[in-house]
Amino acid sequence: MKVVLFCGGYGTRMRSGAPGDPPKPMQLVGPRPLIWHVMRYYAHYGHTEFILCLGYGAEHIKDFFLNYRETTSNDFVMRGGAVELLSTDIADWSISFVQTGIESPIGERLRRVREHLDGDELFLANYADVLTDAPLPDMIERFAASGAGASMVVVPPTDTFHCIEVGENGSVGGITPVSEMPLWINGGYFVLRQEIFDHIPPGGDLVADGCAELAKAGRLLAYPHRGFWKPTDTIRERVALNEAYARGDRPWMVWEREELQGPRRPVRQVS
Repeated sequence: MKVVLFCGGYGTRMRSGAPGDPPKPMQLVGPRPLIWHVMRYYAHYGHTEFILCLGYGAEHIKDFFLNYRETTSNDFVMRGGAVELLSTDIADWSISFVQTGIESPIGERLRRVREHLDGDELFLANYADVLTDAPLPDMIERFAASGAGASMVVVPPTDTFHCIEVGENGSVGGITPVSEMPLWINGGYFVLRQEIFDHIPPGGDLVADGCAELAKAGRLLAYPHRGFWKPTDTIRERVALNEAYARGDRPWMVWEREELQGPRRPVRQVS
């Protein structure tokens, strides 16, 4: 299935605000940017056709892939100056780079890449800045069986705030962490049908317009996930992910769980 990634927003809470700052999906977690981690997640499950909805900072994303260095995240053998990779990240990926506007809402970005879906009935979509270990095959299977028009991962709120139960006289009847409330928020991982385009007007939003209209018709499916899920809306959240990566706590890197079957042999020679 094709994967649409929304990576054209300003990401102002992540950037310093200086002209030329890289967009949020290009912020590093370990040696690779966020967008790479998201794409590796999908590729692990066999979805390697990507459509990037570009906007602000498009040149940073293009340059990263045009000058991609496989040796940064893969083991390799060097013999006589020639490098032989023991594995590759993106050799089998197809990536379409599509400028979808600097100010476009996410729904409008999706509308502008519709032709690149080649008429596929089902496709995947993602904000390109959220990491998870959600079981994608199960999510897709449930969605396909449901016949719904769209599906989204929903997760418990991650805020550290508390909800306060206040009586009429101002007395507090209870204090409950937001994360323990019976609430769910949009997790940013979608499985969609072409039907979604019937509900997004020009300049519209994917969730507020498209998903909201499907919900009114009972055609929006939620996939609750209580496992690992981390957004990167702020520098603090990105730093926390980077620190987790450094200490080897990387549940979102589902591809690392596979055990190697026998010795690895060179798979590609690079100059």
